[in-house]
Amino acid sequence: MENLKASEAQRVIFATVGRLGVETVGLEASLGRVLAEDILANRDLPPFDVSAMDGFALRAADSIGAPVTLAVTEDINAGDLPQRAVNSGQCARIMTGAPMPPGADGVIKVEDTDEPVPGSVELKVAIAVGNFVRPRGESMHLGDRVLDAGTTITPGVVGVLATVKATRFAVYRRPRVAILSTGDELEGLNDPVDPNKIPDSNTYALMAQLQALGIEPVILGIARDDQVELESYLQRGLQFDVLLVSGGSSAGVRDYVRSSIEKLGVDIKFWRVATRPGHPLAFGVTDTTVFFGLPGYPVSSMVCMEQFVIPALRRMMGEQHPYRRTLNARLASAFATNPGRTEFVRVQLTQQNGEFVARPTGSQSSVVLLSMAKADGFMVVPAACPGLAAGDQVTVQLFDSAAWQDHMGFEE
Repeated sequence: MENLKASEAQRVIFATVGRLGVETVGLEASLGRVLAEDILANRDLPPFDVSAMDGFALRAADSIGAPVTLAVTEDINAGDLPQRAVNSGQCARIMTGAPMPPGADGVIKVEDTDEPVPGSVELKVAIAVGNFVRPRGESMHLGDRVLDAGTTITPGVVGVLATVKATRFAVYRRPRVAILSTGDELEGLNDPVDPNKIPDSNTYALMAQLQALGIEPVILGIARDDQVELESYLQRGLQFDVLLVSGGSSAGVRDYVRSSIEKLGVDIKFWRVATRPGHPLAFGVTDTTVFFGLPGYPVSSMVCMEQFVIPALRRMMGEQHPYRRTLNARLASAFATNPGRTEFVRVQLTQQNGEFVARPTGSQSSVVLLSMAKADGFMVVPAACPGLAAGDQVTVQLFDSAAWQDHMGFEE
């Protein structure tokens, strides 16, 4: 299939790619993984009614008609157990997190009391039953499903896992990914500077995009424009779950990737998508490997990675939300389009008058990597769009690393 729409290409990919297998990891190494099993509570939490405030535990009925004075029968600290019940006219000094004594049904915070005489306390206000009391099992009950399979493990989820003593558990496996660049024109990162060569930026930009997903790829190197050498590299790459090949997928007489990859048994599902940049994108599979042929131009390669490869990898890792988040913004200035392909314009975002404003990052050439380095996201221009005027509302797909700002963003 040729010249698929972006959505059509993604449907083909998702119809082919599924979740990988399951492995067991320890809590300390779980951040960013996706649970492959439900997690159950191993206790009631809190295990009993506890105070939510430093103050005094009492019978709420005894506070009616405040100010009133009660006798203090004991001090209960967090980690202590009450030694006596609270009867009418009595209370117990209690700390945050300490268990409620029998007979008490509410807590008055210390700021609402006075202690004019040792051994007694004056209540300045009345309280209701349950005031500042966290009931048993408020957070979880024994046997509750607290985390579902498919949950991405964030710092908050790590806290829940630690709470229920889940030290090891099942997660979806991360794919093993290999990166191969192709072309006689490329200069390796550690090669001497040659003004007649082009630095191999694609390998390392793709590497970083993978590392942002928690994947540490294997870099195969640079395959020159020799079919025998290329096939040798490709054979190595096809031992991985995913093989990313940058360059060599166009129609030049020395672009051997397609013929070589098909010779090695890859079933090509499509070759070309109707996007700008990123037109020469290939996708195929073997019984064990997913193959992506990415464009040689550096921005095109990164755009295809964002739009097609990353969603597929997130799906393989069990993520339920494979796509970048989008938001609406106003376009700062007019933007000329070239209808026929979905266009991904690199933009910076600012906030003005309570809304986001998008500005292109300068030249949108497929070779100008600075357009990616400066960007907060992609402005997505539909294929049928005849052009955009200043002030038009546009859709911007955010980069994860750009989801930060230099102010709190709210008023108190």
